[in-house]
Amino acid sequence: MSKGAEREEATDESLVAEFQRDPDGASGSAALTALVQRWSGRVYLWAYRIVREREQALDVSQDCLVRMMQALPRYDAHGRFSAWLFTIVHNRCRSAVRRRSWNRDPEIDADLLIAGSAGPEESYESAETRRRVYAAMEATLDMRERTALWLRAGEGMSVEDITRVLQVDGASGARGLLQTARRKLRAALEAAEHNDEGRP
Repeated sequence: MSKGAEREEATDESLVAEFQRDPDGASGSAALTALVQRWSGRVYLWAYRIVREREQALDVSQDCLVRMMQALPRYDAHGRFSAWLFTIVHNRCRSAVRRRSWNRDPEIDADLLIAGSAGPEESYESAETRRRVYAAMEATLDMRERTALWLRAGEGMSVEDITRVLQVDGASGARGLLQTARRKLRAALEAAEHNDEGRP
């Protein structure tokens, strides 16, 4: 197996370790490139779902990748690499959102919704379902609740990592935040479905 193929299958933590062993050499540079290629698309989607604007999400994601590279020599693996990286993105996005007025975008980017392998009917139904969920999340949940729910359901992040990333206080940590978000979202979706059924 070639070195490049090995890096594609390597864990994030092993790539970080390879970079830290040889930060100025060819091996470290290749490991860093593999990490950036692996995470650049995900970082952009994370940023987009928080700031809700394409150009700003692109700027934020590029800035976050630079910050990741700068912080990587000091990275100490406690928990998942994805949780550490999301903390960088989350903090940078919060700063970006605070610097501008918060304008909610009711439109959902179709490129993020339609599954590539589905047929047109399935794609439409899937996109429509997600559009309704995203719209209900935007209208019902605050930013912290949206982020927690998305990290758990969309990214598969553990409750412990979400607690740490979002710095949730309290004995239950992010579990209580997630329960509240799910309850509010379920009520909003049921109300929307009830309203649709009542229309002529």
